[in-house]
Amino acid sequence: MAEEPDSYEDLTQCGLDEGIEAELLQTQRECTFMWTNKKGEAFGVIMSFLPKDGKLWLTCAERRARVPALRRFPRASVCVNSTGTVLGTGKTVTYKGDCVIHTGRDVKDWFYPEFASHLRPEPKAAQVFQDFLDSPERVVIEFTPDYKLSFDSSIMWARSPEAASNKDDPRNQTEI
Repeated sequence: MAEEPDSYEDLTQCGLDEGIEAELLQTQRECTFMWTNKKGEAFGVIMSFLPKDGKLWLTCAERRARVPALRRFPRASVCVNSTGTVLGTGKTVTYKGDCVIHTGRDVKDWFYPEFASHLRPEPKAAQVFQDFLDSPERVVIEFTPDYKLSFDSSIMWARSPEAASNKDDPRNQTEI
């Protein structure tokens, strides 16, 4: 009979609770956005995003390789982590889902102001950024997740504090 894994090896119960996940999405401004190219190879870039109504909204120039790739195969993945936020390190969520590419004014007219304000809270800076974004060569990507995998290292460390061998090393510290 196989031995039970130590508590720090079994991470199935270390997911983010819904409140922390929502805070992470509102606090973090960047994600890793991943898709597959013509050859079926995975590829990803760092992008800014706007969380809204259970979806993630992103934008890029239409000439970017991800746009025709998503038109061919609209599945993508997005990973958001807490590094650089008030949440500290060790919190992450990855989603898989479908993308829709928007080119029409109906989406751009609400998206650009909200996105710009989300990334640049000061009104004058938000307006300058909005004006920069509003170009005919830009698309808006609507990402609708249908699967998620999340992780909160503070749960792991709380369950197995002995696993943190050098608690004085800042690389091993996670804010709880």
